[in-house]
Amino acid sequence: MKRIAFLAALALTACSGQTKPEDAPRAEVDGNWAEIPEGVAWGEVSAVDTDSHGHIFVLQRAGRDWKEPFPSDPIEEPVVFMFARNGKLLGRWGAGETVMPHGLSIDDTDNIWITDVQREQVLRFSHDGTLEMTIGARGRSDDVPDHFGRPTDVAFGRDTVFVADGYANSRIAVFDRQGNFLSQWGHEGSGAGGLAVPHSVAVKDGKVYVADRENRRIKIFSEGGRLLETYNTPGYPYAVKPLGQGYFVSVEGRDASDREGAIVRVWRPDGTIERILDASGEGPTKGHDLAIGGDGTIYLADPEGKRVLTFELAQTTEDE
Repeated sequence: MKRIAFLAALALTACSGQTKPEDAPRAEVDGNWAEIPEGVAWGEVSAVDTDSHGHIFVLQRAGRDWKEPFPSDPIEEPVVFMFARNGKLLGRWGAGETVMPHGLSIDDTDNIWITDVQREQVLRFSHDGTLEMTIGARGRSDDVPDHFGRPTDVAFGRDTVFVADGYANSRIAVFDRQGNFLSQWGHEGSGAGGLAVPHSVAVKDGKVYVADRENRRIKIFSEGGRLLETYNTPGYPYAVKPLGQGYFVSVEGRDASDREGAIVRVWRPDGTIERILDASGEGPTKGHDLAIGGDGTIYLADPEGKRVLTFELAQTTEDE
């Protein structure tokens, strides 16, 4: 019911017509939502997700910037922070486990899955941070089905795990919950069903949503890999999340001119645009990942600003 009410509110505040990205109405965003302990400085914030209790999990690189060649030593500070909805810190963990963490996703039993582009692995942790399983061969980047080429994100079907594999292999790899390889698709590159840096993957109601970043497209597949829909995006989509009832939201971290920012689009079930918001905060911003709270709050991972930005989709802007 909350989601239905949220969509109704969104429709009441929707933009009329489509707006060019550079002219998008500015959202009212909060860059100080997270209560970070005194003396702790976040690194690049690369991912965010919510669990079944309404907790918000944030993945940050703790002083390590994305710079190649990647180092090989693990990050010695905690990289995962858990917050209450009001921004109060509830816990942190992950020290000494990851080298260049990228994506964080939470499954239906509240396990935390993290992709590491340097380790070339997907890591599954318990809710409190105990490493329980790894998929892939550590440090090996190749096109073998059960290895990875810089994996970016994870999503979940009923009994399956979908890995966006990512920068090098540009495919979706499908595993069972025990980490056994099942299938793959997307190798065709810029072709109809092909992918070029699938940066984000999400699953809802039997559909797999993929932010096909370098092709500047959102693609929707069946869980078996059949292409259902393709929607072109003006900029480069870094994340996509379904809202329910066929609606979904995306964020573009770069526009067509390769300028960094955070252009958020809400898509109707028919692929048309419900509304557009510029969710940039103060100073440099890059929309890298997003999560949707049970109350409709959007949590945006901003590695450029080293923060989480929060805002509401159903808000009135000065341009409306």
